[in-house]
Amino acid sequence: MAGKAPEVAIKNVENIKAVVISASWHPEICQALIDGAIRGFEHSGISKVEVRKVAGSFELPLAAQLAFDSGFDVAVVVGLVLRGETPHFEYVCQGVTSGIMQVSLTRSKPIGFGVLMCDTLEQAVARSGFPESIEDKGFDSALAALSVI
Repeated sequence: MAGKAPEVAIKNVENIKAVVISASWHPEICQALIDGAIRGFEHSGISKVEVRKVAGSFELPLAAQLAFDSGFDVAVVVGLVLRGETPHFEYVCQGVTSGIMQVSLTRSKPIGFGVLMCDTLEQAVARSGFPESIEDKGFDSALAALSVI
């Protein structure tokens, strides 16, 4: 566990066009992350947030790129990749991380990275913003993205 997220002062940015893009695997976890990201945007005065869903985490970079190309100013991507018995976990995690960074840099727009990469479902629940969770990575990801604007 990395610990408590730092306090980040966010100005009111109500005119920003925001999108949350979610993978579809582990829908309960993803919905909690989506809800947290929306709360993070609302915390900064953004009342209208579009939510888009893709099949899996590997599709998140392209979905973010398409969202930026269609006029969004800031994005949060969320999902969960659980470690399994094959190298698939490493390939997906590396691809998603590199892809999101590439999109953010080439479009010069911030992306909050809320993709959980966990060994167990319990670790994911602890980070997803449920009432029993100790972290809310959806919320934290929205604030992180907004701190760049």
